[in-house]
Amino acid sequence: MTKPIEIGQQVPDFTLPASTGGTISLSQYLGRKVLLYFYPKNMTPACTQEACEFRDAHDEISARGAVLLGISPDSLASHGRFTEKNSLPFPLLSDEEHRVSEMFGVWQLKKLYGKEFMGIVRSTFLIDEQGKLAAEWRKIRVKGHVEKALDELAK
Repeated sequence: MTKPIEIGQQVPDFTLPASTGGTISLSQYLGRKVLLYFYPKNMTPACTQEACEFRDAHDEISARGAVLLGISPDSLASHGRFTEKNSLPFPLLSDEEHRVSEMFGVWQLKKLYGKEFMGIVRSTFLIDEQGKLAAEWRKIRVKGHVEKALDELAK
């Protein structure tokens, strides 16, 4: 496994299938801030809560000059249902082979109810207008997280 991207480093470009149709590449947002959040699974309680909090803050995120993108290993079909059910106004990217998740170091061994498995550790990253990693929140708790991201965008 390669070393995850660190603050101040250039984020390598990536392209993933998007819930909005087609693909989205990080490079298409050069010149704008990108708030990239990784979450484990569509339709689960914490992931739904997080997506809805980001949905509710979407206008404010946009007003602060940032693009919001969600990434999980779910399929595009699952993203479509999740987006529709929760009226999400931002794209969800499908990282089924977890290439981008591994690049950010969020694809890790997890434990739940005594079972071990590989999965996404809930994390958010702020990429600046030049494509460099400006801030990161790893292993986050959903409650209060969106406010922290908004505070960072206000700087």
